[in-house]
Amino acid sequence: MTRELDHKDAGRRPPNIILVLTDDLGYSDIAPYGGIFETPALSQMAREGLLATDYYSPANICTPARAGILTGRYPVRTGLGFEVIMQGDDRALPRSEVTIASALKPTYATGLFGKWHLGHRAPDWLPTTYGFDRFVGIPYSHDMAPLCVFAANAGEVASEYILPFEALQEEFYTQAERFIEANRDRPFFIELALSAPHLPNHPPDALQGKSRVGPYGDSILEIDALMGRLFAKLSSLGLCRDTLVIFTSDNGPWFEGSSLPLRDRKGGSGYDGGYRVPFLAWWPGQVAAGQRSNAIVCGIDLFPTFCAIAGIALPAGLEIDGRDISDVLLRGAHSPHDQILLFNNFDVVAVRTQRWKYVAETYYRGLRVPLARWGHEELYDMSASDTESYSLARYEPAVLADMQRRLAAARAEFQPYNTGVPDFFRTFSAQMKQRQD
Repeated sequence: MTRELDHKDAGRRPPNIILVLTDDLGYSDIAPYGGIFETPALSQMAREGLLATDYYSPANICTPARAGILTGRYPVRTGLGFEVIMQGDDRALPRSEVTIASALKPTYATGLFGKWHLGHRAPDWLPTTYGFDRFVGIPYSHDMAPLCVFAANAGEVASEYILPFEALQEEFYTQAERFIEANRDRPFFIELALSAPHLPNHPPDALQGKSRVGPYGDSILEIDALMGRLFAKLSSLGLCRDTLVIFTSDNGPWFEGSSLPLRDRKGGSGYDGGYRVPFLAWWPGQVAAGQRSNAIVCGIDLFPTFCAIAGIALPAGLEIDGRDISDVLLRGAHSPHDQILLFNNFDVVAVRTQRWKYVAETYYRGLRVPLARWGHEELYDMSASDTESYSLARYEPAVLADMQRRLAAARAEFQPYNTGVPDFFRTFSAQMKQRQD
């Protein structure tokens, strides 16, 4: 149950909220999670705030993950649970969906700077029709063409311009900083949706070669540098104690990056490497310094949590899957979740409780493998190891039976949302197969 914070009694205004959402960042790509790169800004963020070890993105790929984060709902409920939106794809986040931005208005000024990837072909596709006052960014991943930067205020027609790849992250950050400055005297919500370190990597000239492991590592350094500038800006404006900053990723790493010690990576089915990503929370005076939480939390929790922290009631009649995790962030509480579901497109493929993880499906040589039907049950004790390497299904029959019941119930609940493969993807898949042949 969401518990709103009463800022009037506390004599404070509702806090600013900044969600920094990176693209394809691996679990151990940054120093606080054991990464090989020096990321001083993020390391300081972790020292001064909370590091969540068991945060799950709502999906193992981009579009559904972003839909889940913005709506607080498992992505299948939004109609965007299948694959990512491609250039010729006409799907979009339904206008009926309530986003974090629309829920926080009119109390908050709202801006999205960076990658959208929730639809781009409808006349009203811009984030400014989904509750954002200001948008400057790109419609999809930066490996997709044509790639223009769009800029618009709510109610206005967007302007378009082209930037070199290596200037994109700087542009997104600069626009977010201007929004902070313009709205410093009122509460604001910002999603800074960096399109890095998604491949291909285009770090700025000044950072090329600095990581000594290639462009991907250099892109991590750029992200960290931008975070350092963000904290410096908040400090210079006297906003630190009035601002909650969340840093995370939309899913695990793609062909580069590290998900260690987790198994698998972006697009994988069931194992943690595609879903479990870094999550840092920073709010001086509210989030205690040096916290490390193993509570199971998910991107769908951000919607109800931000509403609670802002002192705003959840919209009436809205079916929310997320839970308010403000007690986890502010008071070191246990997870409000009994379980978290992992989806691969329309299908529930794994169930995670605080201790246990049941994996029902994986990929093998192009096949989707239903593990139980292949005579192999996979049950992992996550309190003992994060690697999902050794199943205890044979020795824990009661736990196995419980997890199987959970999976069956979840699949029954969400099966009605399986609308089948969109027509665009049938055509697209056929074209890709012809190219491979």
